[in-house]
Amino acid sequence: MILRQFPPMGVYETLFRFADVTHKYMGDPGTHPWAQGFPLTTRLPDGPSLPESIAITATDRMYPKADGQPPLREAIADYYRAFYGARITADNVALFAGGRPGLFAILAFLLEDWKVAVEETEYTPYFDLLQILCRPTTLIASNVANRFRPTLADHPTGDRVLLLKSNPCNPTGVTTAGDELRSLVEHYSAPSRGAVLDEAYEFFCEPEAVSALRYVDDLERTNLFICGAATKGLQSPGMRVGWVVAAKRHIEVFRNYSSFGMGGVSRPSQLYVTQLLQRERVTHARKAVAGYYASQRRRYAEGLSRLGFELFTGNGGFYHWARLPNGLTGDAFNERLMKHDAAILPGRLCDMARRGDRGPLGPLMRFSFGPLEASSFEQDLEILSRCV
Repeated sequence: MILRQFPPMGVYETLFRFADVTHKYMGDPGTHPWAQGFPLTTRLPDGPSLPESIAITATDRMYPKADGQPPLREAIADYYRAFYGARITADNVALFAGGRPGLFAILAFLLEDWKVAVEETEYTPYFDLLQILCRPTTLIASNVANRFRPTLADHPTGDRVLLLKSNPCNPTGVTTAGDELRSLVEHYSAPSRGAVLDEAYEFFCEPEAVSALRYVDDLERTNLFICGAATKGLQSPGMRVGWVVAAKRHIEVFRNYSSFGMGGVSRPSQLYVTQLLQRERVTHARKAVAGYYASQRRRYAEGLSRLGFELFTGNGGFYHWARLPNGLTGDAFNERLMKHDAAILPGRLCDMARRGDRGPLGPLMRFSFGPLEASSFEQDLEILSRCV
């Protein structure tokens, strides 16, 4: 071997295990994809329609611009100005082929003497990114003791610290909002600090969508990186379009990186996502996404609690974060579920310290109701009941 080996990201570990056991792909008809982090890609109840086609010209078959096509970058900037009063322009936006490449670029080009602060319980690829890039890391307590709700007092002191945080948190759904988010933004806006705020689940907050850009006074004076994507709220994971909003000096780095490391983002995908961000449509989508998934969150909370799961879920995202009953671990529970063509994400894969199935997150699970139709609820509860 001439390449360094490493395991697949946590969700894919579960997908591959599911395929080995069931000889099916999770998400195929008849399977129950409770381990996967994607939303419904069909029209939601009371939601806007999703475009079924785009017109492609000879120009759209040309190379894309390294930092993204101007119409989409302007649509993204306009979105944040309209809904959060953000003081940004298209020059503050860089496009990536999905959300994770943007996160990778930030961490890859972070100066070597900066340390990354990350919550103990977080989005599974953060662990892989930090390991592969050999980034010094400090953990912020996020566990049963504080009900996975760390405060600013739990964060490290000192300089040259970059916070890496999903908000709403994947897997817990805990959302930092209001004055708490304002204080977090102010703290990490200091010249000697920075933050990557991954807002993939922005639309899924109850009672309303949340973005750190509401509390940023002058983005150019900060090391803040606000990350979004078409994957979740815009219901288009297959388009592979993500973005980072940051100071112009940082956007220049991403443009230069893309010129040799990515080559830009598919122009047809950019055309599609630009349609999704039309003002009237995105206003409609924000309301429909929040309403449908809030209803699903409440239904599954009641059902899981009735079966003996202890819930720690916040008011965002489309997951339930729960402790399993009867002394089960996530891995043991999956062995039962896979007999019914179902699987959850074991809690150990959200552990940024990777302490295994017998570690403190071993008895927890992330249950995704993102891809589920409302009509599947009774069958879902029946399978869960059999397996606990």
